[in-house]
Amino acid sequence: MSANWSDPRPLSPFTSVWRWHVTMVTSILHRASGVALYGGVFVIVAWLAAAAEGPKTYMKLMSVMGSIPGRALLFAFTLALSFHLLNGVRYLMWGKGVGYDKETADRTAWVVLVLSVLLTLAIWATAYWGLNLLSVGG
Repeated sequence: MSANWSDPRPLSPFTSVWRWHVTMVTSILHRASGVALYGGVFVIVAWLAAAAEGPKTYMKLMSVMGSIPGRALLFAFTLALSFHLLNGVRYLMWGKGVGYDKETADRTAWVVLVLSVLLTLAIWATAYWGLNLLSVGG
């Protein structure tokens, strides 16, 4: 077999061939959110290790996680978790043969995107107000 490849067709049709659509975006985001969740496990392990190490180490980690970059990381982790959960339910329904037609797949993709943002905001609002209520009451 020759090392020269003369066929101009792409080997794998990706972004240069296909027009972007919402189900393509959610498929890519599902993989990316899975990777982000895998990385987030290391943050959870660091949190548990800091708690086991003692108050000084725990407070040091909490000051890092309470900073703006730390909160952004936690917000992104929460968004990845919300999206991956909701899109995973969508994929489970597809596995049962439900919602696989183009119109329903597009509609549920938009629903997953919107609900994952709303769920993330609801989690953060609940945590923020809950912590403020605890600090006022305590």
